[in-house]
Amino acid sequence: MMSRCSGLVLSFAFLGTLTAQEWTQFRGPNATGISEAKGLPVTWTEKDFRWRVPVPGASHSQPVIWGDKLFITSASKELGQERYLLCYSKEDGKELWRKTYTQPTHKPGNNGSGFANGSAVVDAERVVASFVSDAQFNVRAFDHAGKELWTVNLGTFVSQHGHGASPILYDGKVIVTNDQDGPSFVVALDAKTGKTVWKSPRRPQVQGTAYATPVLLERKGMKPELLFASQSHGISSLDPKTGAMNWEAKVFDKRAVASPVVVGNLVFGSCGSGGGGIYLAAVKLGGRGDVSSSHQAYTLKDKDTAGYVPTPVAVGGRLFLVSDSGFASCIEAATGRIVWRERVGGGFYASPVVVEGKIYCVSRDGQVYVWEASEQYSLVGRSPLGEGSHGTPCVDGNRLYFKTFGHLVCVGGK
Repeated sequence: MMSRCSGLVLSFAFLGTLTAQEWTQFRGPNATGISEAKGLPVTWTEKDFRWRVPVPGASHSQPVIWGDKLFITSASKELGQERYLLCYSKEDGKELWRKTYTQPTHKPGNNGSGFANGSAVVDAERVVASFVSDAQFNVRAFDHAGKELWTVNLGTFVSQHGHGASPILYDGKVIVTNDQDGPSFVVALDAKTGKTVWKSPRRPQVQGTAYATPVLLERKGMKPELLFASQSHGISSLDPKTGAMNWEAKVFDKRAVASPVVVGNLVFGSCGSGGGGIYLAAVKLGGRGDVSSSHQAYTLKDKDTAGYVPTPVAVGGRLFLVSDSGFASCIEAATGRIVWRERVGGGFYASPVVVEGKIYCVSRDGQVYVWEASEQYSLVGRSPLGEGSHGTPCVDGNRLYFKTFGHLVCVGGK
């Protein structure tokens, strides 16, 4: 299953009808945030919700879908003693099953964070999720009926603000990134057994834990790559078959939250902190070893454009961004030229997604803004979710699914 974007061929890791099985991981098809769905609404009221159901605990994760089932992670509100993987009916929001695990308690360290920030990942056979606290980093796999298949404890997790990166599935392996303040690595686990296939060491970075979910890059005639964003390695590339480092561009001086995004021959990432210093870096693909000097294309040091937490989306040769502070922007990817920037309102932690040439993004106060993915800013919709949200939208068929602070909401469909 292939999609062309900006002259680059991106290969999706999952099989099945695209519009029926596309949102199987964080940010959908190969983490692009781009859907091929048709006929989604751009405005609605709470009376138009197809369904809205409560979710136990609290989370900022994104739903993932396979077949008629929707999966989401959550955690108890009081210090995260209980962690949940929940399965719901996509049709009516009925809870089908839940798995509950006790984790050692710890403080999230940030009012905007929590204990279930990372999303699950699902394929035809299994759903995999991470359950992380200071003392344990558990990766658990289940079948679609909720039977636990395997659990792997990757050890302790040292971080100022908890955990956030989501696992991905590729070529029969679960790829888990573990860039933290303590001992760090990326690991590939056999999806059937949980056994380690390879483990690639990483440099730890004090107060530099990375929250970025890795992205698979496949280009015609070239070997596949796994792309990562972290303070310690900047933007880096690993061989998904062996875990060997292909290249790294150490372009960040602060932590990375947003995932990498590829446009043409450039890969983008951002870094920052709650106190500022946010910027976007563009790195040329390719090279070997340390390419920090040779492959850095440019940086965009503008916090209202670059954004810190939300991951941008690429459409054509443009990159569309939302910032934590409430601005929407469009830049020319090849040069970094700002095409437009507009104050949208509120603030954003959720990442934008694109459907039929329109960008959907959820503000922290629970408003869904929709604007055209074009060279001119045009707001076409603003709709409520009923409460605040930090969760990235999930798209499936002709429906949108949102995780708010305490509910799952479905919009659209017939």
